[in-house]
Amino acid sequence: MNLDKRIERIAREAKDASFKIAILSSSSKNKALRAMAAAIDKSSSYISSENERDLKKAKRDGLSSTMIDRLYLSSKRIKEMSRSLREIAKLKDPLGEIISLWDRPNGLKIGKVRVPIGVIAIIYESRPNVTSDCAGLCLKSGNSVILRGGSEAYSSNRAIHQVLTAAASPIIPKDAIKLIPTKDRKALDYLLKLGSQIDLLIPRGGESLIRYVTEHAAMPVIKHYKGVCHLFVDRSAKIDMAIDIALNAKVQRPGVCNAIETLIVHKNIAKKLLPLLGEKLKDAGVKLRGCSKSRAVLPWIEKAKEGDYYREYLDLILNLKIVDSVAEAISHINKYGSSHSDAIVTDDHESAYRFLREVDSACVYLNASTRFTDGFQFGMGAEMGISTDKIHARGPMALEELTTYKYVVFGNGQIRV
Repeated sequence: MNLDKRIERIAREAKDASFKIAILSSSSKNKALRAMAAAIDKSSSYISSENERDLKKAKRDGLSSTMIDRLYLSSKRIKEMSRSLREIAKLKDPLGEIISLWDRPNGLKIGKVRVPIGVIAIIYESRPNVTSDCAGLCLKSGNSVILRGGSEAYSSNRAIHQVLTAAASPIIPKDAIKLIPTKDRKALDYLLKLGSQIDLLIPRGGESLIRYVTEHAAMPVIKHYKGVCHLFVDRSAKIDMAIDIALNAKVQRPGVCNAIETLIVHKNIAKKLLPLLGEKLKDAGVKLRGCSKSRAVLPWIEKAKEGDYYREYLDLILNLKIVDSVAEAISHINKYGSSHSDAIVTDDHESAYRFLREVDSACVYLNASTRFTDGFQFGMGAEMGISTDKIHARGPMALEELTTYKYVVFGNGQIRV
């Protein structure tokens, strides 16, 4: 069978399954999720060995250390996959929730009820744990899912999909969890044309991938775009707190979208903070690039170019920017940021309120690291990704964001006149 026909068949089968999974009971979905979690634990050696195949190929192909870190499934990360599935099973089923209910003067009763979206396709790169997270979330929210991972994680994704579907198949509808079984790049082009079978497409990955998908998709798209995240240290910030948060937000795991790429510092605290923090960042292997004011305090750092402030490094590289006010910090973030996650460290109530209100990002933080922008950390069990769009879903996209609604209208013979 030709590739285009194979992809179309996958989408059609997922569509057929979507009507069945939409009416599956909560107890059945939770039973499937727990079975999937147990299967991940039982098959951890198999998943790890398939992941090792991807890692060896990635190293031969010269992928960056950051990309390899995103690809790597340690025993801890495999355990987190099964833990996430169990957490999703514990969450309240969003389907059937009555969002609102009202009566009309003519006697009609109108209800707004939460329902599944239908068929969701997700296109992603590198991180194989996404396969498990998205399968679990779509199952719990009553959606079929089509998974299209990157070629660099092909063996890992295939292994995880095999484990999950084998465990869930006695309980859930056949074809509810589909994986595109090819590395052929043309498969993506065929998938993007299937607007009649796929109700929503979620791309997460590099800028070029998301731009391409957005421009060519025949179905609605919710973008999970790059994370150009910022930390602003205000003049009233506690130095020790600012250092701890900055190190965590940059160094703990630099290759993820919620790590900061620019540190903004108020001029009144820069001379106290930057010499201390600069040395700690340098000791952690971080390369610093700064504005002229930053370089006056830290002469040894590189000069930042205008384009650097727009960049998502996903690496141990950090921009520095010294500003005169909270207003200037907000202006910088709204200009150069990607509307992902941004934080302020301050003891000033007015500065905090203004920052949280005026920064136009999906997640804004007061005195905490941006690294918490994560569905599991937010208590959502897992996430499809971090949406940087503003319509329907914003920030960590989990169960509720994987639903839509319909109106259910009750009458007793009313006709319109």
